Amino acid sequence: MILKKIFPFILLVAVFSCNSKQVTNVEDYNTYLTNTVSQTELLASAQIWTDKIEASPNQFPYLGKRASAYSKLFSATGNIDYLKKAEYDLLEAIKFTNEKNGSYLKSLAANYISQHRFKEALEKLKRAETIGDKLNGTKKMLFDVHLELGNYIDAESYLVDIKNNSDFDYLIRLAKWEDHKGNLEGAIENMEKATKIAESSNLKGMKQWAYTNSADFYGHAGDIKKSYKYFLKALELDPTDAYAKKGIAWIVYSYENNAEEALHILNHVSSYYQAPDYELLKAEVAEFQDNINLKSKSLENYQVAVSNKQYGDMYNAYNVTLFTDDLLLPEIAMDFATTEVENRPTPLSYDLLAWSYFKQGNVDKANQIIEEFVDGKTFEPAVLYHVAEIYKAAGKMEELKPLKKELMASLYELGPLMESKINQL
Repeated sequence: MILKKIFPFILLVAVFSCNSKQVTNVEDYNTYLTNTVSQTELLASAQIWTDKIEASPNQFPYLGKRASAYSKLFSATGNIDYLKKAEYDLLEAIKFTNEKNGSYLKSLAANYISQHRFKEALEKLKRAETIGDKLNGTKKMLFDVHLELGNYIDAESYLVDIKNNSDFDYLIRLAKWEDHKGNLEGAIENMEKATKIAESSNLKGMKQWAYTNSADFYGHAGDIKKSYKYFLKALELDPTDAYAKKGIAWIVYSYENNAEEALHILNHVSSYYQAPDYELLKAEVAEFQDNINLKSKSLENYQVAVSNKQYGDMYNAYNVTLFTDDLLLPEIAMDFATTEVENRPTPLSYDLLAWSYFKQGNVDKANQIIEEFVDGKTFEPAVLYHVAEIYKAAGKMEELKPLKKELMASLYELGPLMESKINQL
């Protein structure tokens, strides 16, 4: 097992020191907990283009404009209906242009990426690449999709092709690539460069993206203070940023063990942002509180939400974890894991398949999958925990030792519920 170098000593000191657990301050972010998304302006923008379409049905550019408005609504609210409406408009615009407009194809690919329909996104991007319009942007998206699909040779090829050390888009992708390889230090270095470019450009969207992703990387590295600082910077730009608020809720819960305040933040976000996985996080925090009723209700809310067929396969990975670890129905988890491997044959997807076999008691099959498709190919802490449990069951105790050390160093990412499980490895 190749282990990522993420400053484990620093993280262990942070996790286990007695008097350094307070990073957040309610006064820093409390004002943002009164900010919710008002859909009025965004809906008005979409309605403007609807009126234009009704007046001039053959003006296909209006479809693209309305799709953009719907995409913004989805980003602001998490409401899957808006993402599907944007998809419909883009498909219609592509029909009007006989698949010869690269911009519409790329916009549809971005929509499909949001829906985790990566193979379909790749198909549209290949078509856009053939057209050749704004080719560099197409190549950047092709890197993204190949990375998501586990086509790492293709992803690296496109990354080399778009190399430009003064380009924000290149640097953020290089940071992703370094993180994929387990070089978190290199990922942070490139994110810092990208953040400086974003700040000098003073473009809000670019800065927002840089701040939330920097927060994530610093959290992975165990620098919780910097992670918190960047989430706050993101909220300064957009007080309704649900992802930044969720990030602060995680710090409050996982690092400070303040479950009540974490739930306060999450409940606020859920008042205006619809994302089923937020309910799973509430369920985890409730379990930490020994609040069985809240956990049960949160899991029920999640299942009701994802029963909406418009989500498609977006929540397969979450469903595997739900049915293996919470509902103890690994045979159902197996169906989701198998579909996820078909859609997205990455080490993370194969880990879900292995975990489903393991939870059914088939240790040999689980171990075989881990050895062939997972071991040394990803450095995600949740995956490493599964690997450790499977190796322990398979009697591979020498391989287990470094994994346990790595997992203790990743306890912040895994959450406080995992500490006892790791200690029992």
